[in-house]
Formats: sequence, C-alpha cells, structure tokens
Amino acid sequence: MATRERLPPWHERQRLPNGREVLIRPVRPEDAEPLRAGFALLQPDEVRQRFLYALKELTPEMAERFTRVDPRTEFALVAAEPLPPGEALVGAVARVAIDERTQDAEFAILVSRYIANMGLGRYLMTRLVKWARGKKVHRLYGDVFEHNTPMLSLAQSLGFEREFHQDSPGLIRVSLDLRSKPPAEGTAGG
Repeated sequence: MATRERLPPWHERQRLPNGREVLIRPVRPEDAEPLRAGFALLQPDEVRQRFLYALKELTPEMAERFTRVDPRTEFALVAAEPLPPGEALVGAVARVAIDERTQDAEFAILVSRYIANMGLGRYLMTRLVKWARGKKVHRLYGDVFEHNTPMLSLAQSLGFEREFHQDSPGLIRVSLDLRSKPPAEGTAGG
C-alpha cells in the first residue's frame, strides 16, 4: 500500500502536461542563488513582462529581497524542481504584497518560457487569490503590458477587470475585487 506524502502548508506537487514534476511551495531564502542563476535563462521580453523595464541581472540584493518575505503582508510561491531549496531550479515565481494603508495588494507572476502554457500561471494566480482572501485583502491588482495577451486573458478568465491609466501608456491594470464572494464553481456569472 502506497503512503501519501504529507507536505507542509502551501506545498503541492504538480505534474505538468510535458510529464515534468514541479513542487509549488513558498519561496525560501535559500532560493536566492537559484533565482539569480535562473534569471540568466530568461529572455529580455520575459524580464520586461515581469519587471516592466529592462533588467540585465538579478543582483544579490534583489534576490535576497525577493526571497525574504514578511508573512504578515507578503506571500510568494515558486514552482521548482522537487529538490531542496537552494538546489532546485526555479521555473516560476508568483508574489503578492499588501499595502496596509488601503488593504489592496499587488501581484506579479513570472513563468519561464520553458514551462509556459502548461497552466502554472493560472494555478499560481488562484493560490495568490486564496492567500489574499485569507488576509482580508479588498482588491488584488497588477500592471500588465497591453501586448501581454496571455496574462490579460488569464486575468479576465479569473474575473479581473481592466483599468486603463493615462499616466502609464502601454500598461493595463487588472484588478479583482475580493470583498465579494467568488462565483460557485460550475455556474455562469450573470
């Protein structure tokens, strides 16, 4: 009889459509160096989509900041090889940070092209929404380039609304009001 592996909270194994297994788990400080190493594998457009500007490298200071989250106001997940933190290659990162003045939270997701289009972005976004709801966040939002149609489509499919900003040409803010109840699964909204 096979025993089911018990994983800590927010840890989950996922098998991707290409057969590769990843471990979705909270980011750890030990992930700083693998994040820096993986950054070199990203295309300039992937970096721009996530950071909204060109960035040549992920500095040690930036990596340190990304991997040390304040659990009261921040949450970050990675999709990584099923190896110990610090050894595992990280293929996707999803973050959310609460602005305590407004109870709104900003999200960001980066999925490497090596594992893109396999449902990880959607899955990670649903995890961020779940965490934000648990923290009583009012609104979850993120800024997306207008030509990033995969992210805009994903956000729309999850109920996010588009907001255009005159002061940020080329960017669309997508937001989800979390104060209302989510629609029941399998029912059409109307």
